[in-house]
Amino acid sequence: MEPMKLILPNESFAESYHQYIAELGKEERYPFPLDFDASDFAALLERIENFRQGINLPEGYVPSTTYWLVSGDKLVGVSNLRHHLNERIAHAGGHIGLGIRPSERGKGFGNLLMKLTIEQAKARGIQPVHIHCYADNQASAKTIRANGGELHSEITDGGHTVQRYIYTF
Repeated sequence: MEPMKLILPNESFAESYHQYIAELGKEERYPFPLDFDASDFAALLERIENFRQGINLPEGYVPSTTYWLVSGDKLVGVSNLRHHLNERIAHAGGHIGLGIRPSERGKGFGNLLMKLTIEQAKARGIQPVHIHCYADNQASAKTIRANGGELHSEITDGGHTVQRYIYTF
């Protein structure tokens, strides 16, 4: 496998993106931009860029940057970094969401993607970084802790127990 790199979404990964989405099947998609309609790939890229620029955001959303972890021409994982938090996202959501392609899970790519996304947060001056996950998602909790996240609190939100971690530089 070629070296991993973190990139902004672009047209050259359209085929790999569609394969990634197909691989996810009916499982819940993380981060949220994976739920965007991808039937018109150029429109998908425009919507992702608009989120990065803070343009045409739905109510309750904040500007955020989507990153793709790629190896060669294969999309391996996706992360989303919120530039700041509103009250709702500070309660349950946090700055970073990420997911790894099902066929690439268990290989340490989640740790790498989290590390690289935290570096982007640091470069943006986000301090501290809030990273949340469901308490029953031990893979996410392990990834957060492996990257220096410290459990701050647990809350109940929408019938789920949410663990709220904080990462400080």
